[in-house]
Amino acid sequence: MDNFPRPPGPGRPHHLQWILSPGRLAGTGYVSILPVDQGIEHAAGASFAPNPAYFDPENIVKLAVEGGCNAVASTFGVLGAVARKYAHRIPFIVKLNHNELLSYPNSYDQVMFGTVRDAWNMGAAAVGATIYFGSEESRRQLVEIAEAFDYAHELGMATILWCYLRNGSFRKDGVDYHASADLTGQANHLGVTIKADIVKQKLPENNGGFRAIGFGKTRDEVYTKLTTDHPIDLCRYQVANGYMGRVGLINSGGESHGASDLQEAVMTAVVNKRAGGMGLISGRKAFQRPMDEGIALLNAIQDVYLDLEVTIA
Repeated sequence: MDNFPRPPGPGRPHHLQWILSPGRLAGTGYVSILPVDQGIEHAAGASFAPNPAYFDPENIVKLAVEGGCNAVASTFGVLGAVARKYAHRIPFIVKLNHNELLSYPNSYDQVMFGTVRDAWNMGAAAVGATIYFGSEESRRQLVEIAEAFDYAHELGMATILWCYLRNGSFRKDGVDYHASADLTGQANHLGVTIKADIVKQKLPENNGGFRAIGFGKTRDEVYTKLTTDHPIDLCRYQVANGYMGRVGLINSGGESHGASDLQEAVMTAVVNKRAGGMGLISGRKAFQRPMDEGIALLNAIQDVYLDLEVTIA
C-alpha cells in the first residue's frame, strides 16, 4: 500500500496527475473510483446492512486500496476518520455536499457539509460535489459549487461534479427521463462550464427528454445525426457535451441488483470506454458484498480499461 504517490504540495497544478497515478489503471488515462457517500445519500442502514463491515471507514478505504482503485470518494466523516493513516496512500476525494433523508417529509436538496479548506487540510487530492440540475435549488447549488471549485483549484486540488437531474416533471407518460441522453448531456455541459475536471453521470437509458417534456431548446440533429438508440452512441453524446472529451466522463455503476452486478458493471465499463469516456465510479455493487467479491468486481471493471481489444467505437 505504500507504493501510492505522495500528494502534490500546496499551489502546485493538479492536472489530475495524482489521481491518474495509482492503482491498476496507473498511467492509462482511465480511472476506477470507489464512491461511498451512500450512508448519507441513501441512509447508513439501507446502505451497509447487507455488509455491516462497511460501517467502519477503514474498511471502505481498504476496499479501494486492495481493489486497485485510483481513488476513494466519500464524506468528511469517513475520510477524516482515517486520513492520518491513508491520505498519503490513496487519493481522497471528499464530497462537499449531500442530500440527507432524515428530514421529514423527505426533501431533495444538496447542502454543504464542510469546506474546501477542510478537505485540503486532511490531505485530499480532490473535492466532489453534486448539483441537482433541473431542480428549484439548482441555481443556488451551481453558484455554491462554482465558488468551491474555484478555491479548490487555487489550492491545487482536482474537482469532480456529480451532474445529476432532479425534477418530478422529468417523468412523462410513464417514462423516466432523468437518464435521458439529451438532458444528461446538457447537465454535463453546465458542469464543465463551472470548471469540473471530471463529470460523473448516469449511463443514458433513453433520449428525447427535451421534446417529451416540452421545455428547453434542442434540434433535430441531436436525435438524427448525433445519437442513435445504441447505448454507446447515447453515452458518446454525454462525452461530446464535456468539450468533446476534454473533460473526462465517468459513469456511475448504479445500485446493486445481486447476481447480475458483475455483468452490469462490465457492460457499463465497455459502453463508457467505447464511447470515449474516462472510467467508472462504482460503489454499491462493490461494497454491498463480501470484500473479496467486491475486489473481484472492481478488478473486472478495471480489466475492461486494460484490455487493448476494447477500443473506442
